[in-house]
Order: sequence, then structure tokens, then C-alpha cells
Amino acid sequence: MFVCASIECFPASAKEEAPSRLVDLEFSSIELPIHEEGNSWIRPSEVLANLDSAIDRCRDTQRLAVAALSIEQTVEGRPLEGELYYQQFAACCKLAKALKVVPLIVPAAELGTPFNAEIERLRELVKIASFEGCLVALKTQIGCMTEDPDTATVLCDNVKGLGLCLDPTHYITGPRQGRDFSKVMPYVYHVQLRDSTKTDMHVRIGQGDIDYGKLVSQLAHEKYDRALSAHVPPLDDYDHRAELRKIRLLLESLL
Repeated sequence: MFVCASIECFPASAKEEAPSRLVDLEFSSIELPIHEEGNSWIRPSEVLANLDSAIDRCRDTQRLAVAALSIEQTVEGRPLEGELYYQQFAACCKLAKALKVVPLIVPAAELGTPFNAEIERLRELVKIASFEGCLVALKTQIGCMTEDPDTATVLCDNVKGLGLCLDPTHYITGPRQGRDFSKVMPYVYHVQLRDSTKTDMHVRIGQGDIDYGKLVSQLAHEKYDRALSAHVPPLDDYDHRAELRKIRLLLESLL
């Protein structure tokens, strides 16, 4: 296992500034958001339009190794659908292969989505990703089908090769709080971390309910050897750099 940080830790900053800030904080790896909307390093539509340019832009990370790509394809907040959706995803897989990145993080369908429809979508994503040697990691997320650890594992069991991007916050703060989510550990392809309580999704590192030591131990038991990615947003009245440094040092001390 190794520690990295996401560009999404800096929502209000120009994206070009984030790598140098992470270098200053002594991170060596980075997670890049490839989102059509919001804070993004490059957009999926841009990747499809010009793959070579996208590769060049994603290599310009101040020598930080790219540990994972987070891919979100939306139009006005709604998931993109149809053939264009799969074309963009395939282009992002080619980008990942060029960058030698394996985990591709994708959002799960919203609650209420027909189970069979989600299985079909995920099977197609896994099929496309496998052509480029990539793995699809479905985000554990409040409001989506993965907010329940039981459903998350059932999805993985029904789609061969599918894994999870584990964000424990969504099991600690969400409507399934208190449930044992250790059952998802064998399926984890990527991990996103901050600190949280039952009532607040974002609190100062060390002030929340996430047991980092137990989490690292459970992942080690499953022979997880990929990234622990810091997803620490700024908190009012607190030094953001100090919080990022704190989570890096904490995680490194456990490895």
C-alpha cells in the first residue's frame, strides 16, 4: 500500500496549482479526476476528442505518479447515457493504459435504478476496461446502490472483475451507519479517505470515527497493495495544508 492524494482536495484552486502543493506536502502519487462537470483535470469529452493531448496533459503532474483516475460522465448533473457514454469511457481507458494506471473509479447508479440495468452497464464497463488492462472500481456512496455494503458486494458478485472504491465516510455518516462493512474488503480496488463522524462527513483528521489502523489491517489481510488516497476538503478556520500533512503522516505510520 502507498499514500496518494486527489486533486479534488483543492476545489477552489486552479488545477495546475494542485500538483506543486502536493509535492510541497511530500506526496509522491496523485489521483486525477476526469469529470465532465465540476473540479476536473480534464473532461471525458476532451479525452475522446483528442487522446494524445489528454495523455500529455495528464503526464504534466510535477512528476507525481498517477495512482488512479476518477471518471464521471454527466450532463447537467445527470449521468450521460447511450453509445457516447461508452465511447468516452473507452477513451478514458486508453488514457489510463498510456499512463500505466489500473484503477478506474466510477460512480454507482442512483438508488431506484433497476438492478438488472445497473448490472448490464457495469458488465459493459468492465468489458471495455479489460481490453486496456484496467479495473473498474465502483464508488461506495450515499444515495447510490453502493450505500448498502450488502448491495455493493452483490453487484461485484454479479459482475466478474468488478471491484469497489471504498470511501468509509459513506458507511459511517450515511443511512447505513453502524453496519459492518468489512464484507466489502475483498472487493476493494481503491480507497479514498478523510475523517468523519455519524453527523459530519468532514471533520479534522483524528477527530472523527474512522479507525485507520483497523482499516489498513483489514486491507492488508486481503493483500491490498494499491493506494490510500487522501480526499480531504478544506474546513473553515483550519489549516488545510496541516490537515493534508496530518493524514499523510498518519497513513504512512500505519504502513
